[in-house]
Order: sequence, then C-alpha cells, then structure tokens
Amino acid sequence: MTKAGTNAGNLKPLFHPAAHYASPEDVLNDPELSAPEKRIILSSWASDMFAVESFPALREVPGMSHAIRLADILAALRRLDGEDDDPPPGGVSTRRRPWAAALRRSA
Repeated sequence: MTKAGTNAGNLKPLFHPAAHYASPEDVLNDPELSAPEKRIILSSWASDMFAVESFPALREVPGMSHAIRLADILAALRRLDGEDDDPPPGGVSTRRRPWAAALRRSA
C-alpha cells in the first residue's frame, strides 16, 4: 500500500484553499480556477462558521495565518459577479409603515 501525499502543498486549491491563497484577491486572480470554483472558496470563507466571535466582521479560516475581512470576501464575490460597485450604505432597508402616518395624524 502506498502513502498518498496529504500535506496541504499536495492538495488541490479547491480542497484546501487556505494553504494556497492569502486573500480573496489571490483567489480571484488564479487563472486555473473556474468562476464556480472561486465562488465555492470565497463563499466558504464568508461563512459564519469562520466568524471571529468577538469581531464578526473578520473570518479566521483554518490554515490561514491571518484573519480576513468579511467585507473583502464579499467585495471579491461581487467582482466575480461583475458588480464592481460597493453595496449601498445602511445595510437593512427601511420599510414604510402605512399605519405610522395615521398615528401621527391622530396625535
């Protein structure tokens, strides 16, 4: 029986991306990865599973020597989708409440 090389250097980047890429930009710039493969890597890094407990805007990916900003991962995903613009500020949209105007009039 032969031993297969299982160290991170022998694994395909898709199976152990943290051993091959230092940033979301590195993933985007790899010409050997298809767009769906890049999306898989970036989406996995964006997962809440890797969120830093006390600072959820960072992700600590096992095998990577440093934390990555969630904003950088999401920006890379937007670029992959052809959307170079930043998302609108504010995050949560505000909803109009039809009953709020009635409350103001009755007060």
